[in-house]
Amino acid sequence: MIQIEAELLNKFNLILEKNGIPRNQCSYYLKWLRYYLDFCHKYNFKKMDFKSLSLFIDKLRSKKQNEDQMKQAARAVQFFYSLSEANVIPVSVSEKSQIKEHKLSYNTKIKKEMSPVQVGNNNLNKSWQEAYQDLAGEIKVRHYSPKTLKSYRGWAMKLQTFTRSKPIGLLDSDDVKRFLTYQAVERNVSASSQNLAFNALLFFYRHVLGREFGKIDGVVRAKKRPHIPIVLSKQEVHMVLKNFSYPYDLVSKLLYGCGLRLFECLNLRIKDFSFETGILTVHGKGGKYRTVPIPEIITPELKAHMEKVYNLNQIDIADNYDGAFMFDRIEKKYKGSGKEFVWQWFFPAKTLTYVKDLKEYRRYHLHDTHVQRAIKKAVGKTRLTKRATAHTFRHSYATHLLEANYDIRTIQELLGHSDIRTTMIYTHTVKSTTLKEAKSPLDF
Repeated sequence: MIQIEAELLNKFNLILEKNGIPRNQCSYYLKWLRYYLDFCHKYNFKKMDFKSLSLFIDKLRSKKQNEDQMKQAARAVQFFYSLSEANVIPVSVSEKSQIKEHKLSYNTKIKKEMSPVQVGNNNLNKSWQEAYQDLAGEIKVRHYSPKTLKSYRGWAMKLQTFTRSKPIGLLDSDDVKRFLTYQAVERNVSASSQNLAFNALLFFYRHVLGREFGKIDGVVRAKKRPHIPIVLSKQEVHMVLKNFSYPYDLVSKLLYGCGLRLFECLNLRIKDFSFETGILTVHGKGGKYRTVPIPEIITPELKAHMEKVYNLNQIDIADNYDGAFMFDRIEKKYKGSGKEFVWQWFFPAKTLTYVKDLKEYRRYHLHDTHVQRAIKKAVGKTRLTKRATAHTFRHSYATHLLEANYDIRTIQELLGHSDIRTTMIYTHTVKSTTLKEAKSPLDF
């Protein structure tokens, strides 16, 4: 908080006394003056600019100050302005002209600022906390994943920190420009992180604040270079799979054998397996569904595992537990579905989770960090010279299909890619075989 100089403090106390302000209230007026000067210093506003007062009142309103407090704060700043007329505080020529120009309409401006009726977009007077709540609502309405909410809220919080909690009504495209440039130049974040930050803030501005960025030309952006995924050979994959213990060995076999993302594998439920048709239904990215063939070689292991899940479900029901965690409003639509075997996680967690708000014991699936640790441990035992993760199995799946001369469009569907260009990256992971002899296709 800015400290007021002794000379200015004495003059301010005198003007309060002249205007009949009771002594027991002088400390409140002094407090508002300190807040105002700190506000101007923090956001680089001119302390003698009437626009600064308007923005200062907006800030107080966002902090849930009542009407009487805002009126008192406005009077305190008005007394401060009056000191400049006696040259008590240094004022530039331009600031003096602004004071004269706005002098006649000053009382009208204050009345407008004190009016409870909001002018224009109501989103301008939101607090940051309210904005985060609205962001969560907008994400849930669109059925985006919890990870998207976590990421978007994280970037919004970083913007708040960067702008030093600048009032939301004062945010503009320049703030976004400086923030993105800072991330690129000072923080050296990757191109994908910059794009994620841009998309997160675009969503925040458009759907939470109800306005657009405007032009953001001149932002320093990192160039996104093509990334060649790390791929394991078939021999390396089988070497790694031998170093897993149950049930992580089965998780890894599905990651590689079906080309699943880690969250897709852990989100599998009993109902997603159809052993009669040999088809596995996958709930993919963005709420998209796809089907992949179940590897025949591990079908006996999958059935044996499913039997263990059934026994665990029977034990849970006997202990009067409340069922598996469900999504959306499925359980309200289908009463008791959380306890039904078909809705159980295929890879259930080892322990029950207590939901404090509902006072219920429910079962979740295996946590992704447990699987990641198991993969890291298995890769370490194999002594690979490559950095392999859970996603490496998916890359290897696509590459090995391509090596087996599977059509690129078929691989695209099996992986659940929306754009064929995403799948085309795997053409760089296979050995190129070029025939130099010119020959007609009729003669193949």
